[in-house]
This record gives sequence, C-alpha cells and structure tokens, in this order.
Amino acid sequence: MPYESNADLPENLQRILPEHAQDIYREAFNHAFDAHRGDPRQEEAAHRIAWAAVKRRYIKTEAGWAR
Repeated sequence: MPYESNADLPENLQRILPEHAQDIYREAFNHAFDAHRGDPRQEEAAHRIAWAAVKRRYIKTEAGWAR
C-alpha cells in the first residue's frame, strides 16, 4: 500500500535511512506501486524499485547511508 508520509514507512527504514533517502524511497515506492497495479507481486516490485532509487543517490557505508 502506498505511503502518505515518511512516518508511514516501515520502522526499520525510518531508522536506517536519512530523511532525504526516505523521501526518495517513498516517492519511488508509490510510483512503482501504482505502475504495477494488477501484478500479483506489486508490493514486492515496488520495494525493489524503491531500494534501487535510493541506491542511485546514496551508498551504504559502515556509518550508515551517505550521499
């Protein structure tokens, strides 16, 4: 289901991603969720696409996610 705000994201994402990365994740997820309407793996695809969008702008370091 689409996320209205970053506060609606899963707790683990709120904890590990910076605010801007959460914005990217949420927007990409919502767009992909809508684009894959009718697909039985709609939510799974939306999560994969959202993570890919975050990884285009951020890299994971030992200290966390950084630009």
